Amino acid sequence: MDTFIDPVTRDYVFLQGALKRDPANGLLNACYLRLTVQLGSYWADITLGSKLHLLRREKDVSRVVVLAKQYAEQALASLMPDRAAQINVSTSRPGTGILYLLIEVIAVSGEAITFKHPVSVG
Repeated sequence: MDTFIDPVTRDYVFLQGALKRDPANGLLNACYLRLTVQLGSYWADITLGSKLHLLRREKDVSRVVVLAKQYAEQALASLMPDRAAQINVSTSRPGTGILYLLIEVIAVSGEAITFKHPVSVG
C-alpha cells in the first residue's frame, strides 16, 4: 500500500507517529498525481497529468470553474475502467483566488472515496 498524500497540505499524513497508508490502496494517490502533475511532463507517461496548472494565470472568473472541472475530469479519466468504475467532479469557490474540486471516485470494488483538491486561480 502507498503512503497517503493529503491533497490539501500536499504532504504525507502521519497517524500516531507513523505514516498513514492510502485507505483506497493507492487510488487516492493516483488521483492526486494525475491532478498535480503537469500534462506531458512525466517522462514515463506523457499522458499522465492535467492542465490545472494553467489556471494559475487565468483571472478568477466563472468560466475558470468550468475549465477546472473539465481539466480534472480529463486527467482522472485514465483511471477508468481498470481502477475506478465512476468519477464525479464538482466545484466549490470559498473565496477569491482559490477553488476546490470536490471529487468522488467509485472504485471497481464499489468503495466510494471522496476528497477535496485545491486549485489556485488568478
